[in-house]
Amino acid sequence: MTGWAIELAQAALVLALAPGLVGVVRWLKARLQSRRGAPPWQPYYELRKLFGKDVIVSSNASWLFRLAPYVVFASTAVAACLVPSLAVTRPLDAVGDLLVLVYLLLLGTVFLSLAGLDPGSAFGGMGSSREMTVAALAEPTVALAIFALALSAGSTNLGQIVGRTLADPAAALSPGHLLAFAALFVVMLAETGRLPVDNPATHLELTMIHEAMVLEYSGRYLALIEWAAALKLLVFFALLGNLFVPWGVAAVAAPAALVLALGSLLLKLAVIALVVAVLETRVAKLRLFRVPELLSVSFVLALLAVTSSFLGR
Repeated sequence: MTGWAIELAQAALVLALAPGLVGVVRWLKARLQSRRGAPPWQPYYELRKLFGKDVIVSSNASWLFRLAPYVVFASTAVAACLVPSLAVTRPLDAVGDLLVLVYLLLLGTVFLSLAGLDPGSAFGGMGSSREMTVAALAEPTVALAIFALALSAGSTNLGQIVGRTLADPAAALSPGHLLAFAALFVVMLAETGRLPVDNPATHLELTMIHEAMVLEYSGRYLALIEWAAALKLLVFFALLGNLFVPWGVAAVAAPAALVLALGSLLLKLAVIALVVAVLETRVAKLRLFRVPELLSVSFVLALLAVTSSFLGR
């Protein structure tokens, strides 16, 4: 019962924390650009407003267009629950596998791309085509980057990977871990639509990817998709923070350890959010044909991480 209580607490935490994380990144970017900016809790107001609005659906849209937001949100929410955010002694550790996580994220990407094609709009088709191009390079890199850690842990289970690094802190400074961290960080920028791959602050550019796919959505459908996008950002931040720097994650189901884990998680999310905000204020958006080159570099880094981890066993 204690394990399931932790699972429920973690699920409630990630669902509640995800929109705030997006707001913090926006607020930090505004401050770094000498702007006042919206408060960090602004995304909560936006979600509440969207859930209260009516849904307008194109006459060309099919049942897939209506189903996609629920699939995208559900798959991303389950993926967020599988990541060990607070503790590693959880019932879902039995299914918290690397391959399950990657395929859950890919499921949401595929359905969102199909939904972008469904209404027949030019922008939606363009965004879906670009999204699948990014996913074709990004998803294998995610798998390889985490697999580099799995080689050291002897398991693809996310909880065991965290437990292994906690037992052997020196492994976090190994070349394989550092290369995998760099590869996953680059992929995080691409998968969550951040600069220099995509610009999350625009809706009208011909170079947009995520916003082009969701341009036809409104009301609760758009709210679910935006919430899922925030959850996806939290998933990658948690992977970067807890898989590579797992100190603070609770190894036992004790109240003091869980409180420490919560504080550690918030600190890691804040640090990564600051790094992303600084990066987005210092770099320009890449041309679209340069994005595959950037993702190819991340794939090579992940491959080198696997090679280094294999040779270092």
